[in-house]
Amino acid sequence: MDISAAASRSHGKARQAGNSTAVEAAGRAGFAARGVIYFLVGFLALHIAFGDGGKQADRGGALAEIAQKPFGHVLLWVLGVALAGMALWRLSEAAFGAAGPDGHKATKRLASGGRAVFYAFVSYSVLMFAAGDKGSGSGQGDARSRDVTARVLDMPGGRWLVGAAGVGIACAGLWIAGRAALHTFHKHLRMGDMSRTMRRAVDTTGVFGGVSRGLVFAVAGGFAVSAAVKARSGEARGMDDTLRSFSTTPAGPWLLGLIAAGLVAFGLFSLANARWRKL
Repeated sequence: MDISAAASRSHGKARQAGNSTAVEAAGRAGFAARGVIYFLVGFLALHIAFGDGGKQADRGGALAEIAQKPFGHVLLWVLGVALAGMALWRLSEAAFGAAGPDGHKATKRLASGGRAVFYAFVSYSVLMFAAGDKGSGSGQGDARSRDVTARVLDMPGGRWLVGAAGVGIACAGLWIAGRAALHTFHKHLRMGDMSRTMRRAVDTTGVFGGVSRGLVFAVAGGFAVSAAVKARSGEARGMDDTLRSFSTTPAGPWLLGLIAAGLVAFGLFSLANARWRKL
């Protein structure tokens, strides 16, 4: 028996398992849930930009906003389960390889594994919030960032660790923004199945939203580097404080408003991924 042929058939069966209807549905639900959260974060940031600074523009703030609506707690459970679906889909990519000719590469699978862990954590925080733990991501991201930074700074070599993490986050943000600007998301979407109007909308939200999201990550990483250099945990900032920092630039609240609109656009782009993503 040809060993290479047997291995190829085995890999094909594994890949087919990874592409099962259930896993695909889980991934699409996850993209929809991510879209809802980013849309709400952007919406809250728009309120901050133009006068209503009382709410938190982060994941916790979005969850709190949902909880206040009719059937909001039901929706929170749905979002938490959907995000768990995203984690499951990413885990299947790590185990069996992602869609596309290079999806089997070790780097791609390792990245998918990291994303699976991240979305598992996000899902857990949303589900805990739905279960009544209001401290689980409920607008306390900034304080949590400072607390974690303070603990790490107290460790041997802590400043180097915080600095390295900050550089990593900043580079990831620039990478996200660069990929969005270059339209690399085209290869992940079934662009041919869209109408001309929808393709334009996806291009607009994908570029505008991706660049805005990347800039938020890059600035947050810069604050972490500043915390390491100054050895002050107060320099570290979560998403809410990072977004608010845009309003302190010479462009004032208009820059925050632009970034906030970009996060709304990224939410819409994520919803488009739920429909047209190649899984």
